[in-house]
Amino acid sequence: MKAKNRDCLLIGRFQPFHKGHLQVVKAIARDCDDIIIGIGSAQYSHTAENPFTAGERHLMISRALQEEGIGNFFLVPIVDINRYAIWVSHVVSMVPPFSRVYTNNGLTRRLFLEEGYEVSSSPMFNREQYSGTEIRRRIASNDQWEQLVPKAVVSVIKEIDGVSRLRDLAPSQRREVDESGAGIGEDA
Repeated sequence: MKAKNRDCLLIGRFQPFHKGHLQVVKAIARDCDDIIIGIGSAQYSHTAENPFTAGERHLMISRALQEEGIGNFFLVPIVDINRYAIWVSHVVSMVPPFSRVYTNNGLTRRLFLEEGYEVSSSPMFNREQYSGTEIRRRIASNDQWEQLVPKAVVSVIKEIDGVSRLRDLAPSQRREVDESGAGIGEDA
């Protein structure tokens, strides 16, 4: 049996939390005592790329993991600071102590390695299908999306009227509004 690390960190935007994310968390849970899940870009919401608030993503993740019987996790919203030289210390100040970081992002990998952390690649699960971009596109286009996210996430998205939000935020909807003259002077 592989020795477990005390605590491990996984950072993502989770816009929304989908079945690929769930499989990653399950795989990491086999190697770690506790998983710290950093909800990245916590300050952003109500845009086509970041439609959900940090609180809504927190709810999606916590309910989905509870539904799976996973209880060894901590969720921490992490605001972007856009200063890479101090980003790792910013993250460290926001989360419980950890010994390993899981990421497939080259910049995140480099920054944590430079600060002396052990970094492992996150497992990938059907990346073409389990993509936040694809799921948001499907929701906005009224295509099938519910099978790509855990049931708990479907419930949260419906509870917060996230389907309507994504349709309102879709680029084609913004163009129609702009062409009609409504919304002139507002940031897209």
